[in-house]
Amino acid sequence: MNKEMGNSTKFLELVKERSMSKKVEDEGKEKQVSSYLDKDCITSILMKLPLESLPSSRFVCKAWYDIINSLPFINNRLEQSESVLIYVKPIPMGSSHHYSSPTSTSSNRGNKFSVEGKVLQSQTLNMFAYQMANRSSKFSINFVECREGKGVTGDYGIECLGSIRAACNGFILLDNRLKKGGVLVMNPVTRKLLALPVGTLTRPEWESYGFSLTGGRYKVVHLFMDDMKYIACETLNLGSRSWKPVNGPPSGRLPRFGFSPVSAIGALHWLPTLSSDNNFTVSMDLETEKFHLVPLPKICGTHDRILEMGSLLGFITHEDLHIDVWKLKSVVGQGDDAVWTKHHKITRGSLIDMVPLFCLRIKGDVIFKRHEGGSVYSYDFESETMTMVEMDEMDEEFRFYANLLPHVNSLGSWTAATQNLM
Repeated sequence: MNKEMGNSTKFLELVKERSMSKKVEDEGKEKQVSSYLDKDCITSILMKLPLESLPSSRFVCKAWYDIINSLPFINNRLEQSESVLIYVKPIPMGSSHHYSSPTSTSSNRGNKFSVEGKVLQSQTLNMFAYQMANRSSKFSINFVECREGKGVTGDYGIECLGSIRAACNGFILLDNRLKKGGVLVMNPVTRKLLALPVGTLTRPEWESYGFSLTGGRYKVVHLFMDDMKYIACETLNLGSRSWKPVNGPPSGRLPRFGFSPVSAIGALHWLPTLSSDNNFTVSMDLETEKFHLVPLPKICGTHDRILEMGSLLGFITHEDLHIDVWKLKSVVGQGDDAVWTKHHKITRGSLIDMVPLFCLRIKGDVIFKRHEGGSVYSYDFESETMTMVEMDEMDEEFRFYANLLPHVNSLGSWTAATQNLM
């Protein structure tokens, strides 16, 4: 017995020595990697790497980990990232990942990462949640980036059960189908998740979510209609554990439910309808959390849209032979005090069924998609040219799917004050 214990002790000492030796060896390699170049040079090199390679590059050595996770690096990388369109598309039955327990999902970037699988890992849910996760139709989260006249599609390698409700500053608001009325905040690049408290329950077609950064905090706005057809609203700052009720928009002014509002000039903006009789937006000041009706410069047509253009709110409207681009600098004073200015007239290559999707945050081009056929076009304000974007892959969901949201890929995280980070 004593002999066995002695052998065990020697074995443990040997393992410790081997472990310490490997640690010293790894630290020596790390110093070698870092000694060749100074920190600024390494930072400059890492800044040029593709964004999707950075999460794994963090683990090359401690110096790289500290640089890539630093707030200046994340912010600088965000400033250099161009806008994309993010959307979900169905995964054919039988090809998605099946799991029967929380530990069966893998976060390896070579495999599909399951949003619901991650939630099941981190929370105690009943058997119904497991069954739903296995039987429900699944979607993959994809994006399209328009650059140099080409549309490049990308797949985050993520599958989920729900829809994307809103997007803000590298994060998306995603349905949490394992909890009725639940939503999640997610960074699809880093795959970090945050489950939000459940707000007021209503029908999905009777609600709209907004998501914005205001006053240094991320705010979620839930606008909804109850069974009595009363329009109500509630807000949640990330990190809070309960929703705060606020007064809804003026009576009889219904926002366009089922679609995300546009976040610009310190407010969220909804178009009530896409018809020829609408001449205002329903706007919520994010600071005061008060709703206002902001008159449009022209009556809104079927293919007209509002969108963020730089730091301003844009309104793109179709005339008989051209497209007008209007901009609004501020909603201070609201109502009739809001002054729109005509920024540009698009006369070359404009078609009546071109629907503006979003504005590139760096280059400034406006991306359109034709209602008929789904082909994509880019308008360059400097050269005043409309160019068809060559898509490397045009799936049916992107061609005809309505909920295409502007997004920017980022390594960012929400404030450290938030809780329940998975």
